[in-house]
Amino acid sequence: MHTMWKGSISFGLVNIPIRMYASTEEKEVKFRYLHRDCRTPLKYVRTCPTCNVEVEWDDIVKGFEYEPGRFVLIDDEDLESIKPEIKKSIEILDFVNLSEIDPIYFDKSYYLSPQDTGEKAYHLLRQAMNDTGKIAIAKIAIRSKQSLAALRVYQNLLVLETIFYPDEVRDVQLIPGIPQKMKLDDKELNMAIQLIENLTAPFQPEKYTDEYRKALQDLIAKKVEGEEIEQAPSAPQKNIIDLMQALQASIEQTSPNKKTTRGRKKKTTAS
Repeated sequence: MHTMWKGSISFGLVNIPIRMYASTEEKEVKFRYLHRDCRTPLKYVRTCPTCNVEVEWDDIVKGFEYEPGRFVLIDDEDLESIKPEIKKSIEILDFVNLSEIDPIYFDKSYYLSPQDTGEKAYHLLRQAMNDTGKIAIAKIAIRSKQSLAALRVYQNLLVLETIFYPDEVRDVQLIPGIPQKMKLDDKELNMAIQLIENLTAPFQPEKYTDEYRKALQDLIAKKVEGEEIEQAPSAPQKNIIDLMQALQASIEQTSPNKKTTRGRKKKTTAS
């Protein structure tokens, strides 16, 4: 696995040398835009609509639009003058409870492993965090961008998760159409709670798959082999308008007895 960053965890006066790895990988099926006639990938040209000319990279500069149609130029020297001191360290600021951080703040996650000289200190920090149930709030600079991060124990590893700053999370009051508090029917509420209980199960991530990606890969494979693609018929949907009726039908469909009956039917068929 490719090491994307090397540095250390700064824990008081203790420095723990670590390596950082991406914890996820992109699985998206990517397309390219082609010329329909010859199937050649398109090339995009940088043009100036005012001068109607192609612009070379040497003539491209950065600018910030501070008013509609008005820009101020920002060059590399300007950016260098405000560049924070880049430390190759994950500086721990505080320890908090994980329950205090709403998941909306989490961005990307990375695995951390100790370098050769940091194994004991790494294990010590991991065990101490595991025993106290705390996670660390830290700051780190990745590719010249300073980020806030959470450091926590995951299985037998320390994991770093970059988190958004408070001003990057939009205020929910800005969202139009937020439902106001209203008087709910007790029977409907109890039925909704029962439906949630019927659908409650242990979280097993391996049982969830990206069905669209699998279907897309199968479709591409068929087209490469020259097979004809047939449009699958849409599954009929029940149009239940009444909320009470919809809740009742959902409860019946997800009841434990119904699940058991289905399991027995499948077992009987298999034998």
